[in-house]
Amino acid sequence: MRRAMALPVTIAVLALCAAPAAAAQPPATTPIPAPKDPNDPPASQPNGPQPLGHAIGDAGTGLSVIRLLPASAPTNTILPGYSAQLPKQSALEVGFGLSSAQVNSESYLSYEHSIAQASPGGIAVQGSSPQSPGAVAQTAPPDNEKPTTFGLNPPQTPIDALIKINALNGSAHARWSDTEGPCVSPLSDASTSVASLSLLNAIPTLPGISDLSGKLTDSKLTPDQQNALTNQLKALPGPLSQLGGLLPGPGQSGTGSLISLPNTLSTRSNVQLVDIPGSKNKAVQATSTLQVASLNLLAGTPFAITLNVVSQPTLQVTSTGDAKTSTVKYTAPVFQVKQGDKVLYTLDAAHPTFDLPIGIPLPDLTKQLPDNLKNLPLIGDITKFLPGTPDANQLKLDIGVLRLTIAGLQQKAQDMTEPFKGHQLAASARMLDLQVLPTQALGLPGLPSSLAEVSMGEQVARAAAPTGGVVCGTAGTPPGPAPQASPPQKLAYTSAYQAVPMFWTGAAMLLIGVIIVAAMPVHRLRRPEDQD
Repeated sequence: MRRAMALPVTIAVLALCAAPAAAAQPPATTPIPAPKDPNDPPASQPNGPQPLGHAIGDAGTGLSVIRLLPASAPTNTILPGYSAQLPKQSALEVGFGLSSAQVNSESYLSYEHSIAQASPGGIAVQGSSPQSPGAVAQTAPPDNEKPTTFGLNPPQTPIDALIKINALNGSAHARWSDTEGPCVSPLSDASTSVASLSLLNAIPTLPGISDLSGKLTDSKLTPDQQNALTNQLKALPGPLSQLGGLLPGPGQSGTGSLISLPNTLSTRSNVQLVDIPGSKNKAVQATSTLQVASLNLLAGTPFAITLNVVSQPTLQVTSTGDAKTSTVKYTAPVFQVKQGDKVLYTLDAAHPTFDLPIGIPLPDLTKQLPDNLKNLPLIGDITKFLPGTPDANQLKLDIGVLRLTIAGLQQKAQDMTEPFKGHQLAASARMLDLQVLPTQALGLPGLPSSLAEVSMGEQVARAAAPTGGVVCGTAGTPPGPAPQASPPQKLAYTSAYQAVPMFWTGAAMLLIGVIIVAAMPVHRLRRPEDQD
C-alpha cells in the first residue's frame, strides 16, 4: 500500500505547487468584528444616504469535481469539539470550470456587497483551498459597467492524470448602486465554458503494478480464484491504476479516459432581483445552470459508452421573504446510456443509478473472446460480444464497479431574524456522479470503499429576502433647508434703535474736533536759554 499511496500523495503535493486552486462554492464575505467591550459602539456606522434594499443570495456551479478518497479526512475547525460533528472531507479534490455569484447587502466591507468570480480550476487538500491565481473576479461597489473576462488554454501539469482540459473561457460581472443598492441589473453574474474535457486518465488510488501475487490478503475469493486472478492481471498490458491498459495514463490524450466531454460545455451562476406579482417590492433569485451535450465513458475502447443529455439541469431558488411564496425549482437531468446503437439504460429521477461491472476474464472465457478483447478487462455486459455464450458473465471475476448516479436535490428552508427578519431558501444538486468502487474480490489491505469519484455539474443556490420583499429606494437623505417666513410689513420699535442716532452724533462730534485741532496755529515752546 506504500506504493499505492505514493502516487496520490505526490500528485497532491505537486498540484498544490503547479495547479490553480479555488473553492467550489461561493466566496464568503468578511465577518463583522466584535468590539472588545460589549458596551463599546460598533466598528463603523453607515455614512450618508443608504439604500433601502436588503438582500442575500449566492449561486455556484462547477463543471467537474474529482474526489480522491472521499469522506476520509476530518474537517479542521478552530472551535474545539466541532470536528467530530462536521462531515469528513476528501483527501484531494480537483475541480475545473468554477463560477460563483454572491450578493450580501449586510456585508461588513462595502465592496463585498456584490461579488462575481470565474475560475479555470482549483484544488483542495483535506478541505483547505488557497485562492486560485488564474481566476477573474469583480466586486462592487464601485459599480462595474462591463464584465471582466479571461481565456486560457492550460499547459501540461502533474494533475493531467486526473483532468485534461482545453480552451477555458470565463466572465465575471458584479454591480451595486450607491443609492439603489441591489436594485440594478445585472446584479452578480459569472460564467465559464470549456471546449473539451477528459477526466481520470488513471486512478491513483489503485496500485501502479500488475503483479498482485501475495497481496490479496483481504480478498473473499478462494485460493484457486486468487491464483487465477493474479495470473490474468499479469497478462494485462497495463497496471491496475490504468485498469489494465484501458486508460491512457498520465500525460496522454483523452482517448480512453474514464469520462470525457468532447463538445463545448458551460456553467452560469447568477443572482438578481425579480418582480413579485401584486407587489412593488422585489424577490431575490439565485440561479445555477449547466449546458452539456453528451458524455463519453472509455471513448476509443471496445467498451465505449455514450451518455446523451436529454434534459439540461437548472437549479433556481427564489425568496420573497415569505415561506408560502418562496420556491425552489429544479429541472432534473435525463441521460440516455448507449453502447453503439443500443440503449442500455435511461438515467432519470425515477431510475437514478446504473452499474457497470469491471471484470477480469478467466482462462476459459479468454479463449472465446475476439482478439480485440483478449488481455483486457471487461466492462459491462459482455454477452453482446459472445452471442452464443449466454453464461459469459459467469466466466469472469468482477474486481470493481463503475457506478453512475444522478444525485438528488437537497434543500433547506428557514425563517430569519438576523441580519433582518425574512425567509431563506438553500438547495444543492449534482448532474451526475461517477464512482469507481472496489469489490470484495480485490482484497488489498487498506483499500478505500471508493477509489475515485467524479462529480459532473455541481450546483448550489441560496436566496434570502426580508419580509414583504426587497424595497428599492434610498434612506437617510438629509432634509433640505426649512422654508423661511415672509418678512413683516412693519418692524417693531425697540431700544436697540436708540443706538443708531447716538452713533452718528458721536461720529460727527469726533470729526469736528479733528478739524478744529488741524486749523489752529502751532505755537512752539521756547527753551530757557532762548529767554536770556
